[in-house]
Amino acid sequence: MLRLSKTKRVTGNIKASPEDFLVEEITENFKILDFDRKFSNEDLGFEIDPKNHNVFSIFILQKREWNTVQALREIAKKFRRGFKSVGFAGTKDRNAITTQLCSIYGVYPEQLQNISIKDIDINGVWEADHAIRLGDLVGNRFHVKIKEIEGNTDCLRHAEHNTFPNYFGPQRFGSRNNNVSVGLNILKGRFEEAVMTFLTDTNNELNQEAIDARNRLNEELDFKMALQYFPRYLKYERYVIEYLSRFEGNYANALRRLPRQLFMMFVHSVESYMFNKVVEERIKEKNVVPKKNEIVCIANEYGFPDYDSISRHNTNTDREFVLGNIIGYDTKEISELEKGILDDLDISVDSFKLKNIPEIRCKGSRRVMFAPFKNFEYNDMSKTMEFSLPSGSYATIFLNEFVNFEEDKKV
Repeated sequence: MLRLSKTKRVTGNIKASPEDFLVEEITENFKILDFDRKFSNEDLGFEIDPKNHNVFSIFILQKREWNTVQALREIAKKFRRGFKSVGFAGTKDRNAITTQLCSIYGVYPEQLQNISIKDIDINGVWEADHAIRLGDLVGNRFHVKIKEIEGNTDCLRHAEHNTFPNYFGPQRFGSRNNNVSVGLNILKGRFEEAVMTFLTDTNNELNQEAIDARNRLNEELDFKMALQYFPRYLKYERYVIEYLSRFEGNYANALRRLPRQLFMMFVHSVESYMFNKVVEERIKEKNVVPKKNEIVCIANEYGFPDYDSISRHNTNTDREFVLGNIIGYDTKEISELEKGILDDLDISVDSFKLKNIPEIRCKGSRRVMFAPFKNFEYNDMSKTMEFSLPSGSYATIFLNEFVNFEEDKKV
């Protein structure tokens, strides 16, 4: 992925331990959920109306070495609740220490406050008549320690630009980097190819037991036998294999055995790949600011993109951000650049209707191509970089402007 900055980067490592990567959520009313600080509803501007039927508890979750879904699933389990009882504003990485706003249905604040789970703290809880929903945040503040730095650290003190390429990060493309291949086969109705890529592709596979299992299945194509030797930790692969062992050749329904979120991620990865290609091409063309009549959104009071304020660019202002398409079946305006990428992939807007599996069809949306950042600072003593990013932007992508690093394989 191309960078905006032309400054030479340092080399270094991040995420060596959770303490090296701290993430504090920024709420919709611009409050930062500081670490180890107890908050009340008044602190964050939440009003409680005693006349309402308050059946939710809103709480601030601080966690270490838990991803958001795992942590909330464990909390819900403690109260014999299902995962649908919980809500959260944004997802947070596992290999980090993070704070975030969450909710749970049918649990009293005093019950939640007294919960005891290793590496999970509740930094404030109050009753409410509504749940927290995905997207109920402005952004995140990061504190990232950079270890084993080599090179001139001047580039860490001064940002060359006031925006950065808002690429989707490598998480979107899978640990084996084959989500796009699987997704393209799904979009083209090639379900057997999609399944076999998911099950047998060994590119970027690090575990020798998994490599051997994938290669054996590719050679023998015996799904019943594969259940005996496929590693237990590859549980999603085993879901698909188990189905095919009973219903030979039904590859589309075998994919339906996957959790819907994972199933959809394959198609989302294609959307993300196309978006990243457009951003990269615009950097090559030095076309990073809005042009007349391009679709933009305006900055909110915090200075981050407000996706509810979409318009067309016609004035010179640094408070507008050019929007790119996350292409789906409802995408109305396709640029020549986007059309060329669709043609190269041999798909169309209509491909995202996914008529054979409509439950994962993708409508499409828009995303800022060059995102702003705030509160940028580097501390030479602690080797820590601090900055704030809008919701949905990746800290590792921002850091790539300054540091040449290899992400921890656990992330």
